[in-house]
Amino acid sequence: MQLKTERFEMRLDSRTLERVDAWRVCQSDLPSRAEAIRRLMGSGLSEMERKPLKLSDGEKLITLMLCELYKPHKIEGDIDPLFVKEALLGGHYWGLKWEYPSIFHGHEDNSATVHEVVNVLDMWSFLEESYAVLSKKDKDHIAKETEPFGKRIVFRGFDGNNETEHLLIARFLIDKLDRFTRFKGRDLNVHTPRIRGYQRMVKVFEPIRPNLGPGNLLGAEAIIKILNAQRNDDV
Repeated sequence: MQLKTERFEMRLDSRTLERVDAWRVCQSDLPSRAEAIRRLMGSGLSEMERKPLKLSDGEKLITLMLCELYKPHKIEGDIDPLFVKEALLGGHYWGLKWEYPSIFHGHEDNSATVHEVVNVLDMWSFLEESYAVLSKKDKDHIAKETEPFGKRIVFRGFDGNNETEHLLIARFLIDKLDRFTRFKGRDLNVHTPRIRGYQRMVKVFEPIRPNLGPGNLLGAEAIIKILNAQRNDDV
């Protein structure tokens, strides 16, 4: 392990610090904030230094053999086997990235963001399910105590411009993995940032979550506390 001899100070906005903390809690050893930032910086620098696409001789041979199967078996798809063959034989690996950016994009969902999205979807599932079975009296009470949030308790989604990764992860969970299916068919792009409010709500929801399950839903007072947590304390 290299000695840490150089001192470097930095200031972070609250949103970035919250993201660092969300990443920390997903790690098995729960690193300190300083150690978490060191690891994230190392990961980012390693990503920048990634080598261009390379294939071993075995991988190249297997790929070329698969390309040869397209024509006799009349396989149709989005991949052009002739182009792939010419790129491999000519050593034009970069051309594969240019031609198929959706495959060689290098992106991988951040595990902390996935964890955060799951928590948000889980919370909203309970909010919607619990609210649906409440009496009119309780619903009126919630609407009064949480104005304007309690008039229609529905998960609307994430901001597609500023919370793109959250939105795409949510859609993949719902549409492809069939999780949180009560949200299936919704657009989920609200066009306004929501994650900061959701994070405050989840902090209130998390201590309640272990006691919830089938037949044991949120009461009116718990819903009020969770909904009101999304208010911006700075306003």
